[in-house]
Amino acid sequence: MVPRIAYCGAPPFPGELLHRFNLDPVLIAVLALLTLAHCVLVRGRKARTYALCGWLVAAAAFLSPLCALSVSLFSARIAQHMILLLIAAPLIALAWPKPLSQRGARTAWIAAAAFFVVLWFWHMPVPYDATFSSSFVYWLMHVSLFGSGIALWRELLHHRRSHTGEILLVSTLSSMQMGLLGALFTLAARPLFLAHLSTTAAWGYTPLQDQQLGGILMWVPGIVLFLWVGLRAIQRLWSTLEEVNSV
Repeated sequence: MVPRIAYCGAPPFPGELLHRFNLDPVLIAVLALLTLAHCVLVRGRKARTYALCGWLVAAAAFLSPLCALSVSLFSARIAQHMILLLIAAPLIALAWPKPLSQRGARTAWIAAAAFFVVLWFWHMPVPYDATFSSSFVYWLMHVSLFGSGIALWRELLHHRRSHTGEILLVSTLSSMQMGLLGALFTLAARPLFLAHLSTTAAWGYTPLQDQQLGGILMWVPGIVLFLWVGLRAIQRLWSTLEEVNSV
C-alpha cells in the first residue's frame, strides 16, 4: 500500500522523474526572500557569494526532482538531507559570521546538542514516516534539521583560536554521532521505515538495500566534511603559533 503523500507528490516512476520538479510558488517565494535578505544584510563580496551559493544549493535540494525521488527512496531523502546539512548549511554559515563577543565554546556545545537531538529524532521510524502524511510535519523536519545544521556550522567555522581544542572536540563528536546513525541504517538486518516498503522496487532496490545505501550516504560524507573542519581549525591554530614565534 502506497502511503499518502502530503508534499512532493506521489512516488515517481523512473521515466517521469525528470518532469517532477517542485514548483511550489510559496516555497520559491520564501527561498527567494531568504536569499535576497541574506545577500543584502551581509557585507563583502565573498560573504554574498557564499550566501548566494548556499541558498541556491538549498533551493536545488527542495525544487529539483530529488524532492519527488525522496518519496520513493530513503536514500534519496538522505541525499537531500546531506546536501542541506553538508553543503548548503556550511556555505550559509560562512556568510553569517558571529560577533567576536559571542564566539564562546559554550554555544558550540549547545548547537551540537541541538543538532544531535534533531538529527536522531527525525531519522527514527515513527517521526520519519509521519513526514509522509502531513505537510506541517514534513516542513517541521526540514526546517529544524536545516536550522540546527546552520547553527552548528556557524559555531564550527567562526570561533576564537583560543577555543580550537573544544571546537575540534565538538566537530569530532558531531561527526561520530552522524556516522553512528548512518552505520545503524547500513548494518540493520531489516528495513525500518514503513513509508518505503512498497516504493523501492520500481528503482531496482529492495527496501533494505535502499536503507543501506542511505546509511552509507550519511556515514561517509559526514565524516569527511567534519574532518575538513578539524583540519581547518588546526591550520588556524598553527598560523597563530607561527605568528607568536615570529614576534
